[in-house]
Amino acid sequence: MFYASDLWRHRGDVGAAVEDAPDDLPDLVAELLAYAVEKRLRRLLSRGYRRRTAALPRVRGRIDMLETERRQLLSRGLVACRFEEMVVDTLRNWFIRAACERIAGLVTTSSLRLRCRRAAHAMRAMGVSGQAPTKRQMSTDTIGRHEADDRQMVSAAMLALDLTIPMESVGVEHLPLAEREEAWVRRLFEHAVRGFYQVTLEPAGWNVGSRKLGWQIEEASPRARSILPGMQTDVTLEHAGDQRKIVVDTKFTGILGQGQFGQDTLRSGYLYQMYAYVFSQLGLGHSGAWTEEAILLHPAIGERVDESVVIQGCRFRFVTVDLAGASSDIRGQLLHLVEPLDGSSPIERC
Repeated sequence: MFYASDLWRHRGDVGAAVEDAPDDLPDLVAELLAYAVEKRLRRLLSRGYRRRTAALPRVRGRIDMLETERRQLLSRGLVACRFEEMVVDTLRNWFIRAACERIAGLVTTSSLRLRCRRAAHAMRAMGVSGQAPTKRQMSTDTIGRHEADDRQMVSAAMLALDLTIPMESVGVEHLPLAEREEAWVRRLFEHAVRGFYQVTLEPAGWNVGSRKLGWQIEEASPRARSILPGMQTDVTLEHAGDQRKIVVDTKFTGILGQGQFGQDTLRSGYLYQMYAYVFSQLGLGHSGAWTEEAILLHPAIGERVDESVVIQGCRFRFVTVDLAGASSDIRGQLLHLVEPLDGSSPIERC
């Protein structure tokens, strides 16, 4: 849910138990927080209004007549004013900076520790200098539509300061209750996979996103273009240095279905969809040296599957990920999907 933080939403609160945090949880949270803050700093921090009073040579906001007379400011060419100004020194930014500073002292990876400290230092240099707010104070902070980019930072900062993971069982902790809509859970899986690869691979030189694809049309009747269905990938990974392009399509169903004679078989519709994604774009925008790959990713239901086949020079993989495993296991499974054929790490290699 935190990797897909743009989908974070809840309906009220619930008493839930909290599971034992794995040893590497601070590193996982720090990675997510550092990525979110670095991304936000490139677009400047969100601002908020802060009330101020000051003696100014010109009127700004409202005039404080009592203070002006009491201090005889008019004789000095000044006037006492009460006004609001836009600043980055807001409650929300205090909270995020404090989270960066705290998590930097807990991580075991030196590069992550440095990234968190740099992020906190950059925020201080921009004027975020206040003390860390309490949870009660943060409960009054509302993220508006125009501040949607802050949602990922705030979600990661909350996890960094709490370092607690809710369980399904009832407990005494006061935690948000997640929505359980079936359509939302399917989208959650897709957004979480894309968010994970953005956080882990983009700092290593990968370009991660969702791509709209066009058909390579050579000739069409007047109405044909308007009725052709569109194509959009769930996740597209590209690395210019390695000349690799990977299309990942996520499905929240069992990966195998029943064939005509009762045998296990891949769902044909999903396979045709991936085939169209790859071969409708083959070579577009890249030289022939680029490697094209496709991954059909499902959650594991009953059994783990990891099979591959090469079709017309393109490697297709059909893989499941065990979402019931530990967070470190899920991370390892997802990173394994994008390992080069030589077995090196997609992160360290870059």
